[in-house]
Amino acid sequence: MAEHIENIDAEKQKPQTKELWKVFWILLIITAVEFVIAFQISSDSDFGKWLKISLFIILTFVKSFYIVGTFMHLKHEVKALIWTVVLPVIFVLWFILALVYFEGGYIGSLK
Repeated sequence: MAEHIENIDAEKQKPQTKELWKVFWILLIITAVEFVIAFQISSDSDFGKWLKISLFIILTFVKSFYIVGTFMHLKHEVKALIWTVVLPVIFVLWFILALVYFEGGYIGSLK
């Protein structure tokens, strides 16, 4: 009976706190960079406004990659499953942007 208990203890996985702390620090640094961008880049010109918006979008995608990969355990899956999750999201975002860009002015022209 004692051998059985020892085997159960040997099969337990060690906690993966090292990887979680690594992701925490990466997310913290990216968030700090976003705060610096928010307060340092002026939005007075069109170029500054679009630069700030595009940097926020890129950094948000980087953060979402780390969150989904680590906390949803998608980083260790096969590539086909990752693409099955990522491609519909990309198409939905493209669809929303296309509707806003191409059809967004239509309502304003009717009034």
